[in-house]
Amino acid sequence: MGTLNQRFAPALGLIALLQGSAALDSSALEYPPSVAAPSAAAWLHDATVELGLDFRHRTGAAGRKLLPETMGAGGCLLDADGDGWLDIYLVQSGPLPPTSAPEAANRLFVRRNGRFVERDPGDAADRGYGQGAVCADVDGDRDVDIYVTNFGPNVLLLNDGNGRFARAPAGSGAEDPRWSSSAAFADLDRDGDLDLYVVNYVDLDLELQPRCRRTSTPDLFYCHPDLFRAAPDSVWENLGDGRFRDATSRFGVADAEGKGLGVVASDLDEDGWSDLYVSNDSTPNFLWRNRAGRLVEDGLASGVALNGAGRTEAGMGVDAGDTDGDGRLDLIVTNLSLETNTLYLATDSGFRDATRGAGLFAPSLAVLGFGVDLLDLDLDGDLDLAVANGDVLDNIELLNDGLSYRQPGHLLQNDGRGRFTLLDPKSTGGFAEPRVARALLTGDMDNDGRPDLVVTESGGPARVYLNRAPAGHWLGLKLEGRGSNSQAIGALVDFDRGGRRLVEEVRAGGSYQGSSDPRLHFGLGADTSPVAELRVRWPDGSRELFGPLAADRYHPLRQGEGRAISAPSPR
Repeated sequence: MGTLNQRFAPALGLIALLQGSAALDSSALEYPPSVAAPSAAAWLHDATVELGLDFRHRTGAAGRKLLPETMGAGGCLLDADGDGWLDIYLVQSGPLPPTSAPEAANRLFVRRNGRFVERDPGDAADRGYGQGAVCADVDGDRDVDIYVTNFGPNVLLLNDGNGRFARAPAGSGAEDPRWSSSAAFADLDRDGDLDLYVVNYVDLDLELQPRCRRTSTPDLFYCHPDLFRAAPDSVWENLGDGRFRDATSRFGVADAEGKGLGVVASDLDEDGWSDLYVSNDSTPNFLWRNRAGRLVEDGLASGVALNGAGRTEAGMGVDAGDTDGDGRLDLIVTNLSLETNTLYLATDSGFRDATRGAGLFAPSLAVLGFGVDLLDLDLDGDLDLAVANGDVLDNIELLNDGLSYRQPGHLLQNDGRGRFTLLDPKSTGGFAEPRVARALLTGDMDNDGRPDLVVTESGGPARVYLNRAPAGHWLGLKLEGRGSNSQAIGALVDFDRGGRRLVEEVRAGGSYQGSSDPRLHFGLGADTSPVAELRVRWPDGSRELFGPLAADRYHPLRQGEGRAISAPSPR
């Protein structure tokens, strides 16, 4: 979890600490961060109570400072019952070690008459010590299933088509028994079904965990991950009917060990094969380049294993998106406080650390980022940034009086060229209230074309924030693939608008311990004209053209119904 000497510095205040920290290059420090003036109307509206969402995460903490207590809680947005409205699945942790107590059950909230109503999800009320979830149609029956990551064996839950879930039969595979954090589905071998990458954290025996203290205080603290051996990640091949087998060696991942927390599947080089970027805690991040079904680790050579100073960071959440309008997908990683979040811009030869130039250095310096999403909140055609923050040490103030356990969430507006400005807290509708936030899930909860936010909190309530930003026009897409990959996970859509190329992907996984709305949202700004033509590269590599498509509505795009093209989409 980052640089120990910085995190556990004497409590002299953040500014004094930074002035004396050569590691942070204080000569180039942007502090305090640039903050936009309050807007006339808040961008977000906390609608948790009026929508009826009633969920509180439980850590099970009882004073022993067991490390899993501070790393959850995730979930996913999915249309569980197929009615066209997003539902919310939230992962519970509960007592540790896990028990079958009712308060340990995961919960499903479905949309009914404008509110979220808890529904008995069947076996999806899993009572493992939950961490996160990722949702996708894994068995090709055209409804959305759930994969839950736990401290302990993971669980695959299959949807019966009506929003009730049954545990996959014994022998179905993917029950990774280790401490898993995040996961992502993608058709890694391009055989038509979704494979699974599972990010594992550290090898921890609760009975053998040391009791960690600092010499400056007798209090116990959550131990640093440096004290534990890394738990290797795993890759699971889908056998075509929702059954999985361990294919970690086959895909080339078996020898890699990192203390993983986040993962995003994204075709970063646009060769038609989904790559994987994994954020690791205090070890180099992984970039798995997909070479026709074989994963090759290329993080160091591509410039995304370390930050621009050549140092490892405590990676938490990850996302991919075009931040600077050049038509290429960039990477964002949230990190520990005093490390800053890191933005890697795509270049002709790989990536470069562009954190300072993008205005992200100072805003993220005093906070610990977890969930993260690049999304067009104001629908002006560029990607803004939302980050859920919260420390992992519930007594961090004893070690550094410039840091805090509860931290404000951050909304940052993009100027269209990849420079971000932190929104004034008054403009965030409560999103900036200090919390111990973890997962950040994004999707259009009210089907008005604007992406909304769901935020989970370690040991606290989940919240729904509806988007009320002064917004432009939009285009929404729901892609439908042929065969088992019915949601077209891994498809890439791009089109030209206003002299720039807009690009988005369909994903299952990303951010931190969660997955979001699989529909794609594009901001169109003030332009109300139809999108004349857009390109879809489907997960199997085929390409089609669609259009014209009217603004301010959702359009279903079905594979095979467009105009086939043979040439690749332009770079």
